[in-house]
Amino acid sequence: MKTIEDINKIRAEKRVELDLRKNTKADTREKHILVCQGTGCTSSKSPQILDNFKKIIEEKGIKNVRVIKTGCFGLCAKGPIVIIRPEDTFYAQVTPEDCEEIIQSHIVEGKVVERLLCKDIDGTKVTKLDDLTFYKKQKRIALKNCGVINPEDIDEYIAFDGYRALGRVLFEMDSDEVIETIEKSGLRGRGGAGFPTGKKWRATRDAKGDKKYVVCNADEGDPGAFMDRSILEGDPHAVLEAMAIAGFAVGAEKGYIYVRAEYPIAVHRLQIAIDQARKYGILGEKIFGTNFNFDIEIRLGAGAFVCGEETALLESIEGRRGQPRVKPPYPAQSGLWGCPTLINNVETYANIAQIILKGADWYSSIGTATSKGTKVFALGGNVNNVGLVEVPMGTTLREIVFDIGGGIPNGREFKAAQTGGPSGGCIPKEHLDTPIDYESLKEIGSMMGSGGLIVMDDTKCMVCLAKFYLQFTVSESCGKCTPCRIGTKRMLEILEKLCSGEGEEYDIYKLEKLAANIKKASICGLGQSAPNPVISTMKYFREEFRQHAIEKECKAMECKALARIEIDEEKCKACGLCQKNCPVNAIEGEGREKRHINQDKCIKCTTCIRSCPFHAIG
Repeated sequence: MKTIEDINKIRAEKRVELDLRKNTKADTREKHILVCQGTGCTSSKSPQILDNFKKIIEEKGIKNVRVIKTGCFGLCAKGPIVIIRPEDTFYAQVTPEDCEEIIQSHIVEGKVVERLLCKDIDGTKVTKLDDLTFYKKQKRIALKNCGVINPEDIDEYIAFDGYRALGRVLFEMDSDEVIETIEKSGLRGRGGAGFPTGKKWRATRDAKGDKKYVVCNADEGDPGAFMDRSILEGDPHAVLEAMAIAGFAVGAEKGYIYVRAEYPIAVHRLQIAIDQARKYGILGEKIFGTNFNFDIEIRLGAGAFVCGEETALLESIEGRRGQPRVKPPYPAQSGLWGCPTLINNVETYANIAQIILKGADWYSSIGTATSKGTKVFALGGNVNNVGLVEVPMGTTLREIVFDIGGGIPNGREFKAAQTGGPSGGCIPKEHLDTPIDYESLKEIGSMMGSGGLIVMDDTKCMVCLAKFYLQFTVSESCGKCTPCRIGTKRMLEILEKLCSGEGEEYDIYKLEKLAANIKKASICGLGQSAPNPVISTMKYFREEFRQHAIEKECKAMECKALARIEIDEEKCKACGLCQKNCPVNAIEGEGREKRHINQDKCIKCTTCIRSCPFHAIG
């Protein structure tokens, strides 16, 4: 068991060794080769890259070079990513075959491998990570250690101030001071609705009960969302430390992390972190020699979306089918096995240690008047820089999509962005300058949600988008209440009619009535928010619904039954690219003749649209 003095000694010794990891001007000749081992890069052979580096370094007998696995750097579109420090050189889309050249050229000869340097938004090659436009408007708090430390080495976490906050809490603060700090910081839950975190902690602490629990909701189920997964993969000890602090604050001695089994890397690294923390005595009995006892266990979810709802999650931990409970009582009064229970999600916990160390005033100075701190987003869809971003609250959607995300690929135009997943709503072009915070998003009919942000270009059909999210909701409904179980099914049937050309104008009215009733009558927040994607798309793109219902036309051509693809003769350059790529030879014309489409042959695959460099087909 380690005492607080032991931990401080590890921190001091390890930090000297790792000074160059933060790209400081450390007096050292040692180099660190950081290889991303997040899920995205892992799927692109980054484990093989890691092994190749180690093998080549050993074979060549190279000294003072360490190869380290890290969590996600964020810029997933450029993966697999390799960073070499202290130079901070950023190599993108590295393959296992590139390792030999990197070692020989960069490490042995001191020459940068130009062809592997990451390209910025304007196409210029960037040598250093921090020079990339992608990172310039970000502020990393929850992600501060992701891409910096080896998530499977507790000493590296300790070196970068890990468990210092827990030590401060145990030796310098009481539970009131901890909760007051969290309240004063303005931190709100990052899992969806944005409930004040300190208020939830106080309610749990003040609730009557001999036994209390702390739970981490890591059941991240929104399509396209991977924020919590990346934190668990890249910095698992940050969550463990925060849960221990929460346990001290509310009077709990037991914690559970509920994580979906589809996150095998996150689960693996979490278990390693828990085992290491127990070995050091940071989890277990008499932590740091005090009278505080706290331990954590992992509980695996089977992938049910509804288990992201806090009371359904509790039911699942208790061994029952994941279905929401009627509230009140809330988990703070009666949660796990009827005991007061604190539930926060991964990102919320990832902020706690930094708030304790740097103070509530520091944290509350970031963000807006009512939405403090930063927010992590999984940026995906039709955007150049797909990846994980963390920005101060109040950053506009335009800044995220165009400055950080690098804009829309292939010269297409921005059409909308979906925030909050199946519970959220779409943000159209006219609201691009909306600040991303809880209140602003609610005003325009969307919500923060857990942080999925899907960007759509002008080729996307919004009726089809609404149908996609309803399909997800219908398949994931727990079935406990009729409005959600039956109502969403009826809404989906109407959307399917519209997309197949069998809809009518009255269907739009029926969609609105069903949506209103489901929102009012569903038991849980997931059912109540299920109609949101339909409501918001109808609000901003009602004309598309009318076109589907009345004109039997889908101008985005996603709905095959309603699509009619034509070539604009004024824009057509007679280059023949569309004709060459058409899989069914439906495009006719020869030489310098303007091309036209034989509608009887056309299967509406849209290959011609994507292959035309002049945007003459639509």
